[in-house]
Formats: sequence, C-alpha cells, structure tokens
Amino acid sequence: MALALSGGLATQPASAAPPARSATTAAAHTAPSFRMVDIPMKDGIVLKANVFTPAPGTPGADRAGRHPLVVQPASWGQNDLEYVAQGRQLAAEGYVAVTYTVRGFWRSGGEVDVAGPKDVADLSAVIDWALAHTPADRRHIGMLGLSLGGGLTLLGAAFDPRIKAVASLSGWGDLADSLYSGRTRHLQAAALLAAIQTPTGRRSPEFARMLADLYADRDLPKVVAWARTRSPATYVDRINAHGTAVFLANAWGDSVFNPSQMTDFYQRLTVPKRLELRPGDHATQELTGMLGLDNATWASAHRWLDRHLKGTGGRAAADRPVQLDVRPSGTQESYPDWRAVSSRTAHLRLGAPNLLGTGALGGTAGTGWRKQVAGGTDSGADGGVAVLSGLLDQVAALPPTVVVPLLPRRSAAVWQSDPGAAVQHIRGAARLHTTVTASAAQGTAFAYLYDVNALGVGKLISHAPQSWSGQRPGRAFPLDVSLFTTAYDLPAGHRLALVVDTKDPLYGGRTPRGSTVSFGSTATDPSELTLPLR
Repeated sequence: MALALSGGLATQPASAAPPARSATTAAAHTAPSFRMVDIPMKDGIVLKANVFTPAPGTPGADRAGRHPLVVQPASWGQNDLEYVAQGRQLAAEGYVAVTYTVRGFWRSGGEVDVAGPKDVADLSAVIDWALAHTPADRRHIGMLGLSLGGGLTLLGAAFDPRIKAVASLSGWGDLADSLYSGRTRHLQAAALLAAIQTPTGRRSPEFARMLADLYADRDLPKVVAWARTRSPATYVDRINAHGTAVFLANAWGDSVFNPSQMTDFYQRLTVPKRLELRPGDHATQELTGMLGLDNATWASAHRWLDRHLKGTGGRAAADRPVQLDVRPSGTQESYPDWRAVSSRTAHLRLGAPNLLGTGALGGTAGTGWRKQVAGGTDSGADGGVAVLSGLLDQVAALPPTVVVPLLPRRSAAVWQSDPGAAVQHIRGAARLHTTVTASAAQGTAFAYLYDVNALGVGKLISHAPQSWSGQRPGRAFPLDVSLFTTAYDLPAGHRLALVVDTKDPLYGGRTPRGSTVSFGSTATDPSELTLPLR
C-alpha cells in the first residue's frame, strides 16, 4: 500500500515481475525474537529476565550488527513480563530490549531493596550481561521504566556513566519527600505499596523496619535518611556530570510520588531534559501503553530514546521541553523551562469569617481575626483515595469533590473568593501563609484549594499537608504550606475556595483529637494565599 501511494507499483504493467525485497522490507514482516533468561548477580542471586532482539535487517544496527540497548526494570510488585508489549515494540524499532524482575520480587532472588545499593548494582550487572549475551551496542545504552523502574532508571543515570539516556515514567526524584512531604507521613501510599509487595516479594529486614517506623511515627530521621540514599535528587550532581539525557513523565494527582518533588528535581538538572505532566495518578497515565495500545506518554519516551540513542526523533522536544496537559480540559501547553510556566503571582489575603463561617479570599480581606477549629476531626475535605481519585480525574475530570457551604465550620476554616470575571490560569504551586495557635505542642494542617461553581460544589485543584512539633501550647507561630504543583484553569464565574482542617485519611496527621487549632492574621503578618498564574 505504501508503494502504491508513492507511485512505485501504480505505474507497473501487470506482467512485470515484483521488485526484489530488501533486507529492511523483509525485516518488517519478521517478528523480533524473544527469550526468557536468568541473569546472575555478583552476590550469587539470579534475576529473572526476558530479551527482545530485533529481527535481522531491522534498521538501527551499526556495521557490526549491534543495536542500541534499552534496559527496563520492572515496576513495584511486577515481573519481567510487564513490559512484553513495550519490549516487542522497542525491538521492532531497532533496540535490544532487556526487561528484568527487580530483586526480591516474584522469582528473582534476594530481598526487596527499594532502589537501594543492591538494586543499583544489579542494573549495572544487567547491562554487563546484555553486552556479553546480546547484539547490544555499548556506545548507545538507555533505560526505560515505570514506578520503581522509573526511579531505578534515574539512579542508573547517576551511578553508571555508560547510560546515555533514560526515561522515567511515574518515578520519583526525592523518595523522602514522597513519603514525608510537609513533615507528614503519607500512610495511605505506604500502605498501598506494602499491600502490593506482600504477595509478590520478600521484604528485607531493613525495609520492614523502615515501614514499621513510618507507621508508628518513630525514628523518622532514620526513615528520611534511608529514603534519601534512594533518591535520585541526592545524586543529581552525578547525573549532570555524566550528561545523561533525562525524560520525566508524571501525573498531577500522583498520590505516591507527588509532582512537586519531580518539578524540583527537574529544575536541578543541567543535562538534556524533558518534563511531561498529565492528569492522573500513579502509573495510570501509562496503563494503556502496557497493553500495547497507543499511549502518549510511552510514545514520548520512545521518541526521547530515539533522539538520544539513535539520533532521530526530531528537535521539537528540545525547543520547548516542558509539556503540561492542563486540568480539567486536557489542553496541552509547552514551555522552554519550568520558570516560564507562571508569569505572575496573585497575593490573596485571608479575611475574617462571616456569620456563616466563611472568610473572604482576596479583595479587601482584613486582619486582626482568628478562626478556631476542633483538632483531629475530619471536615470532609480530603485529598482523596490513593490512585483511585487521580484516576477518576484523568478519565472523567472528577477529582475529590465537596459541597463547600456544607463543610462543618467546627472542623474546617473556609475562605472563598468572589466569582472571577475571566478564566484564571493557575500554573505551579500555590502557597498558604498563616499564623497558628494550638493547644497541643504538635499537629498537622491540611490545606485544600477548590474550584467552586455557582451551586457551591467544589472540585479539588490541589492540596498538601504541613505538620509541626515542639511548639509551646497557646503560643502563636507562623505556618507555611506549599500545595502540590498543578496546572488548572478556573472557569470564569467560578470561585476559588481555600479550606484548612486538621485530619485527612490519606495521611498520618499529628493533631490530637480534643485539641484546638486556631488560624489567624495580624497586621504585621497577614495571612494570605499566593497563587501562581499564567
């Protein structure tokens, strides 16, 4: 069909002999080869893996017949069959694709190391094996991975200079921030990871201890230090020194690895880089690609590898490497860097609550007020359910929703703006600054930003927790909450609502039930919401 459209067959007489098939044409009709393999590690354990090898004549090989190599570590709780569809496609595109089950999971040996030193050593050993046992080109090595695999690709970029390009999908830059942002334990995300690991892997004593400490809210400095050693952000200088090209794709609503820690990591990179953020939750944007269906995230990752391992893929990715799919419309925007995402900042003062318990947000909001809430009680404003809430936002534009007028003011402080005359393009991380007076020495505030329609129904734009400890009861102190970064268009005629309470099932808060927490604003230190706008 392609030849007929180009005129190659349309002008031939019916009796003419068919043209000879080139090696490239023949390869297009030959499937890549597939085999299951065992890869021994230096400490004696064996990793289960599979290899897709391009068919003879597939474009992309050098004169010696060697092809670029892509290594794919399986994601959390998954095995090497996870990437069969992607491995086959990579091989059809001219790559040797090696996928392996990470140590401790399924039939791979050892115990779960959670991207620790053993996992990092394993990925280099897998590369060594591939170079020795496949037609892989040692000059063109890349990595591609999802979730745990995404984090490992970034650690590979830091620790193995042979890796020239990586694509991290739903990965992390800072594991400590992912588990403990705002000094608050992300318990629902941790419980989800543990639930997936329990039937599929063997927990190491170290991981079991860190998980138990996180649940029990004890020895958290040790948990943070453990997570830091597993964070690509800790080794960003190594990645920059190696010059590895880095592709990052994450979701706005990722309840395991929040988008703010990824944008922070992205900004610290000085190598060729690209960042794509879309609506969704952890690994939900990539799901259809795992099934072999068309998927924008996987397609972008392949183009990135093409460009940096094969010299193809075009220049568009280099010109405006920050791509945002805006909520809730899905409109796509691109920028030359992250700093260009927002062009101005609005400072919205928080006002005193009226007779209905709602304060003004912006306008002529005054100071000299205080709003008290019952500590440790859930107002109904929450960050949602891990994975499920972000998925609903992705497929139905339905993030966690509340009816703002019905939120109990006993448990929540609420501020609301006037209806906007025009669309407000929120781009980046909103920040709350307020003054807190609590009856207990420790506590947690949860801040939620809502898009509120004429009926008072509010859809969650962003949220974040912030905990404190060691404060003198009854003594005021400043509190700053940086909400998770997002890109959201607030429609004309809608209001912006800020809700703050002290309990959220998504997290492990510290506000004792029965205590009180007051939010206030003074003339010398006014409370305000800082809103980044395009």
